[in-house]
Formats: sequence, structure tokens, C-alpha cells
Amino acid sequence: MSAAAPFPLAAFAPFAGQRIAVVGLGRAGLPAARRLVDWGAEILCWDDGEAARDAALAAGLPVGDPCAKAGFRFDALLLSPGIPHTLPAPHPAAARAREAGVPVLCDAELLFRAVRAQKQEQGGSRARFIGITGTNGKSTTTALLHHLLVQAGRVAEVGGNLGPAALGLPLLGDEGCYVLEMSSYMLERTAALRFDAAVLLNLSPDHLDRHGGMAGYAAAKAHVFDHQDARDLAVIGMDDADTAAFAQGHAARVVPISGLAPQPGGVWAEGRLLRDEAGVIADLDAAPALPGSHNAQNAAAAAAVALFMGLSHAEIAAGLASFPGLPHRQERVGARGGIAFVNDSKATNADSTARALSSYDRVVWIGGGVPKAGGIDSLAPLFPRIAEAVLIGQSAQDFAATLAAHRVPVRVAGTLAAAVPAARDAARRHGVGTVLLSPACASFDQFTGFDARGDAFRALVAALPEDV
Repeated sequence: MSAAAPFPLAAFAPFAGQRIAVVGLGRAGLPAARRLVDWGAEILCWDDGEAARDAALAAGLPVGDPCAKAGFRFDALLLSPGIPHTLPAPHPAAARAREAGVPVLCDAELLFRAVRAQKQEQGGSRARFIGITGTNGKSTTTALLHHLLVQAGRVAEVGGNLGPAALGLPLLGDEGCYVLEMSSYMLERTAALRFDAAVLLNLSPDHLDRHGGMAGYAAAKAHVFDHQDARDLAVIGMDDADTAAFAQGHAARVVPISGLAPQPGGVWAEGRLLRDEAGVIADLDAAPALPGSHNAQNAAAAAAVALFMGLSHAEIAAGLASFPGLPHRQERVGARGGIAFVNDSKATNADSTARALSSYDRVVWIGGGVPKAGGIDSLAPLFPRIAEAVLIGQSAQDFAATLAAHRVPVRVAGTLAAAVPAARDAARRHGVGTVLLSPACASFDQFTGFDARGDAFRALVAALPEDV
């Protein structure tokens, strides 16, 4: 749901007179380039891939290498989140921008500047911005909060790292809000962006090569709280020590959240009851798309922001119950012979897989791919929940050795196509009702991304005979 712009967009030129280089013309870059042209900027587009450059040319956009001439005569560099600007090695355009003192920005920053310019032109207030980050759960929480707001009749748009790129979203009036999933890559490229409500769900090691270690990664995530003041909300996950440490020193009002334990002044789950200090908000057993304590924390975060936005307990409970979930996040994709098949392909690290395994008493687990640092050693306390592991990808042999040392039955299937029927057979042998794909690994050894891996799993389950 969105509001119409309060005046013709053709008359709105917040970037008139500004020269902006746009480098990286994928999901975020190409729509950003189009919108910047619409809003008056003089742009130059570049991508290291010829096909992406051709697509920009076909769209009528100016294409050229911003590093081709002496000097870097731009007001800003809009750099695709996936392209490094510092570590492990900066893209040449980022290096040139740094030498010239030109800011490297993400598109959410430019959306914020446009909305702020709209406010200055029209007067009144501006559309509100909600930023959600964390190592795990940010996509679910972002989608869930947007769902709660829209179901309650609020004007809201969702995007950022999830769904449409920020500069592809409509321009909202002052009654609207943007619910943006913010990656660490995006957050380290903000400057003036201020979130009226900012959420940090959790922290565990990830993207350490891009941030120079855990301290750099945490510092990037902390930018979600930049520029907040007493009018604003800071929602902090309390279920891991690294995140809980961020609960101090905020100008904004801090609301602690947990999927495990009471939080004075916050929102938390007691078992499957979601509560705040005013009482029970919702019974999460009525929200089938939100299993496990990790999703209880996600629900607590979404509820905390929803309360800040004026929703009632009843509106939140209704929205939680009707939330359909997201693909590839503990998505039930089918059942055969009483065995449920759950697609959690988004679990690309051990911490995320731990959250999935914790949601089931006993599973046949499909895991493997391109491993992250530390492998699956941290999952050892959850190994008793695995009746049998069926392994795929580059990590299969290493994971097999780890599991065998803990006496977990293992089969190395190699490919997902071989793993799905093997897991079905294992579930029948062990009398287990759930096959869980939650790989704890990246997918790039066999797939183009976690979504392609999850789509393949769904298709393979659909192809299984119905009578087994």
C-alpha cells in the first residue's frame, strides 16, 4: 500500500545540479539510475559486466567508466552493496572517490535525502523511516512489520536489501513509512540517513572479509542508530551478548526484545506468548509462519516497532496470525507420506541453521555447500536432534567428519537432486516427520544463490511420488 506523491514527480528535482556516478547496475543500481535521472541528477553509469552496461544503454542511460578521465568530478558515488569500497580491496571507482573526497553512498541514503527535500518543499512532516538489521532474521522481521502495518491500514512500503531497491520505491507523503532491510554493506554507506525506528536483532560472525573482523562488522551494523534522538526508537535484541551490549548509550528510547526471557520495558516471548508490560500481545501458536524462539524474537521486534507506530495489541495479533512467511525461511514446501519438507535455504551460516534446528525435536537434515568460517562445530549441542544428515556440496566431507565424530549417521549425497530422495528414505527409516534443508553454507558451488537452491528443493519435493 502506498500514497500518491503530493505533487507531480516531474516537478520534483531534489538532485538537480548534482553529478552522481552509479557503479553496479544490478537489482539496485539500474532502478536507482533511472530514478536519479527523473529527480534531476546528471549521472554516469558503469558496470564491470558488458551485459549490464548494454542494459543501461538500452534504457537510455549514459554509460561510461567514471575512472576514465583525470579527477573524479562527482558529488557522490552510488556503489552497489555487493561491490567493496574498502575491504578486502576497493573497487577502482571507490578508490578514486576516496582520493577526491567524494562520499560513497547507498540508495537508501539518497531516498532519505529526496524525502527530506520533499518535506522542505512542502512543509509539514516527512514520511518515516524504519531500518532493520542483524545477522539473521532481518528479512522475516522486515516483511512481518510491513505486513502488520498494511493489515492495520497504515501506508507503508517495504524494500532495501529485501524486495525492491530503496530508490525503486514510490515517494510517500507524510503519513507513510518506509520499512527497509539494511545490510551491513548498505549501513556503512549512509551519511545523513536517520531512522525513526531502528532495529538490531542479533550479531554473529559474517562478512568478516568486508569489514576487517567482528569489530568492524559490529560497527557497520551500529550505523542503523546514527543521528537518532529522543523522538526515535532503538530496538535491541537481548538474546546474544554482542547485541545486548548495544543497549546502552542511545539518545533514542531503547526497547529490549527477546524470544526467550522477560525484558523490563520491552517486548518478549514467554514460551509462545508474546508480551509487553501491558500484558499478552499474541499467542504465537496462532502464527504458523513463525516457529521457534528466533521467530519469537523477530515477532517481538516487529511488535515493538508496531506499538511505536500506534498499532494496538489486537491489530498486532491479527497481523501475526495472517503473516504468510517468506520463501526459503523455514518454508514448508510439501509433504509426502506424512513427512514434511521444510525449505530453509536462506540459512547460509551455522547460526541461522541453529535457529532452524532448534525449532524441531527431530529431523533429517540436508546441509552443505560453500562453508563459512568455523564450519558446523557450533551446532554440536543440536546434533542430537539430527536423526541422519544428508550432505551436499564442497563442505560434505568436512561436515561428515564432524558429524561422525559425534555419532550422527551421515550420507554424502553430493547433489541436492540426490539428497532429497535420500532424505525421504532416511526419514522413513528413522520414523522422523520432518526433512529440513538448512544448509549452514553459501550455495555458489552448485547454485546461483540461496533462492535458486530453495527453488530447486521445492521442485524436487514436488517431483517425489505422492504415495511414499
